[in-house]
Amino acid sequence: MMKIYFMGICGTAMGNAALLARAAGHEVLGADTGVYPPMSTVLAEAGITLHEGYDPARLAQLKPDLVVIGNAMSRGNPEVEWLLDTRAIAFTSLPALLADFVLKGRSNIVIAGTHGKTTTTALTAFLLRENGRDPGFLIGGVPQDPPTGNHLGTAADPFVIEGDEYDSAFFDKRSKFIHYAPHIAVLNNLEFDHADIFRDLADVQRTFLHLARIVPRNGWIVLNGDDDNVRALGAFPWTRVVSVGTGEANNVRITNFAEGPTGVSFALEWRGEVAMAVQWSQPGLFNARNAAMAAVAAALALYPDDPTKLKLESLARFRGVKRRQELLVDTPRLKVIEDFGHHPTALAETIQSLRARHPGTVLSAVFEPRSNTARTKVLQAGFTRALGLADEVYIGAVSRAEKLKDTERFDVEAVLQHLDVQGVHAYTAETNAALLDKLVANTQAVEKPQLVVFFTNGSFDGIIGKFVQANKG
Repeated sequence: MMKIYFMGICGTAMGNAALLARAAGHEVLGADTGVYPPMSTVLAEAGITLHEGYDPARLAQLKPDLVVIGNAMSRGNPEVEWLLDTRAIAFTSLPALLADFVLKGRSNIVIAGTHGKTTTTALTAFLLRENGRDPGFLIGGVPQDPPTGNHLGTAADPFVIEGDEYDSAFFDKRSKFIHYAPHIAVLNNLEFDHADIFRDLADVQRTFLHLARIVPRNGWIVLNGDDDNVRALGAFPWTRVVSVGTGEANNVRITNFAEGPTGVSFALEWRGEVAMAVQWSQPGLFNARNAAMAAVAAALALYPDDPTKLKLESLARFRGVKRRQELLVDTPRLKVIEDFGHHPTALAETIQSLRARHPGTVLSAVFEPRSNTARTKVLQAGFTRALGLADEVYIGAVSRAEKLKDTERFDVEAVLQHLDVQGVHAYTAETNAALLDKLVANTQAVEKPQLVVFFTNGSFDGIIGKFVQANKG
C-alpha cells in the first residue's frame, strides 16, 4: 500500500482517479484551492483527507510516497516548486498513475474523439454491465448510467477509460491517451480543437495516429468511417479495424434513424444483417453514433467471434450524462437544457436535434466562450454558423478576456453583427449577471413555447441555476 497525494484533487478526473486509488487499497489524500461539494463530499465519505490550498511545509510533513500533479498545475505553484527544488518526493502525472496503478494488465477500451468521449465511455461501461460483466471504468463527467464515474471492476473484465487528447501535465506534453495501453481504441471523430496545445488539424491527427499505433495486433480499432479526418489517418495494417457509420462502406451501419418529439429510433446492421433496432431517449444522430461506437467496442470485448450476441435492449433505459443535453426545466411554456458544448460542431448538432425534438418552439441558444479555444478567434466562424441555427442567441462574457490580445480574442460584437444580418436576434452584456437579467426579461415576453439551451464547459458564473430558479413554478 502507498500513501498517494493528489494536487488538484477536486477536479472531476482527479477526484475519480483518487477514488480508484482508494478502492485499490492505497492511502489517499490531496489538496485543492476549491474544496467544495459535490466532489469534496464524495472524497471525504471514501476516507480521503482533503486540504485547502497548497503549502510546501505541510506537504513535507505529510511525507506521501507519491505526488500526482494534476493537469491544471503549472510552474509557480508553491508545492510544484518545492517538489522540483528538493526532489524529496517522487511525482507523476495523472495518466501515468492510471497506467501504473489501474490499467496495467487489464484489457483496456480507450474512448477517443473530439466530441462525445464522456457519453461514449459511459455507454460502453453501461452496456458491459447490462450484459452481465463487471468492467472497470473512469468517466470524465458525472454519468447517470452507470451510477458513478469510477469503478475498479473485476481484473478479468475490460477497463473503459475516457481517452483525452489534451496534454498530461506541465512536464509531459503527450496526450493523456498515449498512457492508456488500449486493447480496443475507439476513434469516434476528429476535428481541430485545443488550439493552446495543437498547432493545426494535422497536429491533432498526429497524436491520434500515435494512439492507434500502440493498439496490439490482437486488438481492435473502432473508427468513425464517415469522418474524413479519421479516415485520413490511414489503414492501420498492424491490427484489426471495424468501421462504424451511416455510409454503405462501413462494417457496422446506423440505419433508419428518426427523431421526433417522442424520441429517437435507429437500427444497427453488422455486415448487412440487422443486429438490433434501438429506441431510446438520447437526442440526435451524434448520440446514436456514440451508442453504435460503444456497442461495437463492448461487443468486440465480450464476443469477438460473434459481436451480434451483445444485448442492446437496455439502451432504452440509458439516462445519459449530466450537463449533456440535460433537461433542467420542463413545462409547456418553457424548457431549459444545459449542455457541455464548447465546439461549433457540437453546438450545431445539438441545436439541429433540439429542432427535431421540439418543433414550433422559439429556440434560444446561450453561449459562454470559455474553453481555451472557444474564447479565441480560432473557431469563431464556426461558432457563428452554429449559433445561426437558433432563433435567438445570447453570448456571455469571454472568459479570462484580459489575458488575450484584442487580435486573438473571440469577437462577440462581430458575431452579433453576422447573426443580425441573418435575421437572428442576438444579445450580449458586459457581465454574465447582466446577460441573465436580459434573458429573463426576454423569456417572459415570449408568448410561444420556448426552449433555452445553455452551452458552456464551465460555470457560466452561476447564471444557469439562477435562470432555472427564476422560471420554476
